[in-house]
Amino acid sequence: MKVAIIHDWLVTYAGAERVLEQMLHIFPEADLYSLVDFLDTDNRNFIKNKIIHTSFIQKMPKAKKKYRNYLPLMPLAIEQFDLREYDLIISSSHCIAKGVITGPNQIHICMCYSPVRYAWDLQGQYLRESGLETGLKGWIAKIILHYIRLWDLRTVNGVDYFIAISKYIKRRIKKVYCRDSNIIYPPVDVSSFKLCENKDDFYITASRMVPYKKMDLIVEAFSKLPDKKLIVIGNGPDFEKIKSRAGHNVVLMGYQPFEVLKEHMQRARAFVFAAEEDFGITPVEAQACGTPVIAFAKGGALETVRVLEQEKPTGLFFKEQTVTSVVNAISKFEENIAAFTAKNCRENAERFSEGRFRKEFKKYIDGVLKNHFED
Repeated sequence: MKVAIIHDWLVTYAGAERVLEQMLHIFPEADLYSLVDFLDTDNRNFIKNKIIHTSFIQKMPKAKKKYRNYLPLMPLAIEQFDLREYDLIISSSHCIAKGVITGPNQIHICMCYSPVRYAWDLQGQYLRESGLETGLKGWIAKIILHYIRLWDLRTVNGVDYFIAISKYIKRRIKKVYCRDSNIIYPPVDVSSFKLCENKDDFYITASRMVPYKKMDLIVEAFSKLPDKKLIVIGNGPDFEKIKSRAGHNVVLMGYQPFEVLKEHMQRARAFVFAAEEDFGITPVEAQACGTPVIAFAKGGALETVRVLEQEKPTGLFFKEQTVTSVVNAISKFEENIAAFTAKNCRENAERFSEGRFRKEFKKYIDGVLKNHFED
């Protein structure tokens, strides 16, 4: 059986790439396709140093840094991949990959991280944060996104089976595509994090500093709690804005190597997370360290954190993305801190391990193939 895996773009090693890495463990002989491949030579181990089949966008001017600017051409580019020789096509998609053209004798399974975020329910946020709400450029952007939505819906029919990375994304797939999906949670490398039961007297948050991550909200909340220390790890466009709102008890460390992040995460009293994520790997990594999580009550965090009302709780939620809501959640955490144990946090995180993902993903693929050939 010949297998092809289609990935949106290869430019870094993040959440989707961790899933791709595990897919390649299961199908080491699979051929790999991507719109562009700009991975550094020392960052290619996770794709087993494979030769990547790329699209014409790879050779477009300034594509290495501005590949997202070629969004209007991406549907055309992904449709140029000739996949006729393959029996099984797996698309690893949060944007374009699911749009590959397949035939009636092929099986196309889409691992969907999300329907195209900036073309559907997050369009308003994307246009606002990009400064494209008004003006000629704004109108052009809206027309392009309208076109992307039409194409996105057309390509749904080319997918035989959808896999969602969370219940949250399962609902989005149903809402946008009117398709059912099975849930397989993405892999988290919990083995890289050491359980630490001795905690220091500080909280931690870590993320890229962009608007939707709401790092400014966390910093503002702790600035209202001068007796609580907050460590902030991460960099990004909003760094200076967030720095201006930090009180004396907030320490902004900027970007830090993984080992530094891990060491602070292991020692922290709790990890604070204010974004609405499709899944959210970082809260699981914090729990792998034995560190409880205080998170916004939307998105994937609802599926990865066990609250006080559940057996073996690992954290709690705040219902609104407001300073008051975060402050109240921290106070509630302090009142109930004895209920959260490092061992329970670690045990919960292990539900999302890489080994678990490989087992579930392979079982699902085997089931699909068995049913397909029986039919």
